Amino acid sequence: MDALAEQLDAKLRTWAPETAVQVRQHVAEIMALADQDVLDVMRSRAVEQEVLELLDASSPR
Repeated sequence: MDALAEQLDAKLRTWAPETAVQVRQHVAEIMALADQDVLDVMRSRAVEQEVLELLDASSPR
């Protein structure tokens, strides 16, 4: 098994149940995006959001 998968497995057993559920959901979403080859699109959206936040922060109120 990949070292990352082993680490995730170990962490899932130690985290609070609610945290483990959330992590499982996020990992499943990332896997689905990777299967669809759209992770590069997600990065672009993240950068776009950063730019929007910078613009909001610098705008006079």
